[in-house]
Amino acid sequence: MSYKIVVDSCCELPPELKGDPRFESVPLAIEVGDWQILDDENFDQKEFLSRVAGTDACPKSACPSPDRYMRSYVTDADDVIVVTLSGKLSGSYNSALLGKDLYEEEYGPKNIYVCDSESACGGETQYALKAMELEEAGLSFEEVVKGLEEFREQAKTWFVLDSLEHLRKNGRLSNWKAFVATTLNIKPVCFGDRGIIVQKAQGIGMKKALTKMADMIRSGLEHPEERTLIVSHCNCYERAMLVKDQFLQGIPFGKCMILDTTGIGSLYAQDGGIVVTY
Repeated sequence: MSYKIVVDSCCELPPELKGDPRFESVPLAIEVGDWQILDDENFDQKEFLSRVAGTDACPKSACPSPDRYMRSYVTDADDVIVVTLSGKLSGSYNSALLGKDLYEEEYGPKNIYVCDSESACGGETQYALKAMELEEAGLSFEEVVKGLEEFREQAKTWFVLDSLEHLRKNGRLSNWKAFVATTLNIKPVCFGDRGIIVQKAQGIGMKKALTKMADMIRSGLEHPEERTLIVSHCNCYERAMLVKDQFLQGIPFGKCMILDTTGIGSLYAQDGGIVVTY
């Protein structure tokens, strides 16, 4: 059985999979004041961060249209696995579902599974890699879907950001009380709970917050040798390496990747943000 994996552009594909015909990234749009771009292969993180720093306008994003998703499903592949941002954080998931309806209205039934990652950044990458693993194992479409749904119960997402302003101003922290401690350099340790952002702890400064995050990961981790660790970073490779080599030392993850955030990930993680998934 042949397959295609469709992701939205918050997903950080490893370099070796970019351009792979088995994968397609459907771009979200980004707006910073009057400047508008697609989050595609032409995204320039340095220019984006510079424009954000040079304006008081909060950057915004827009999800792909259902028609754009529908066009990504037009393929000779037998199975189409779609991985999107958390449906609690973006309209990308619902748009992908509507794209499936449009496809079936025009072309008829097809094996299309739209997976809400309940995550973002490297969390989406985890699902894309799992889908590839299951498909490469020769499993049926139904078995792949079941495997991804079981994987959802195990996947974890943590993050520590220098600033939560873009998340807050875009309504992604609606379940939080107003966070006003940034002047004290307090950094929340955040966790993705079924796609909703919750605060688990906090530290004074990034280093202490990252240490607390690592301690919490270590205390609740089972069978790390069976997991892939992905540390996503926005313009802070050295910090990402510190998380991997110092804070998470002694945890025998099966694999480890350090990935740079895409446009959407950069918008919400902001300069210096760290996202850890496994």
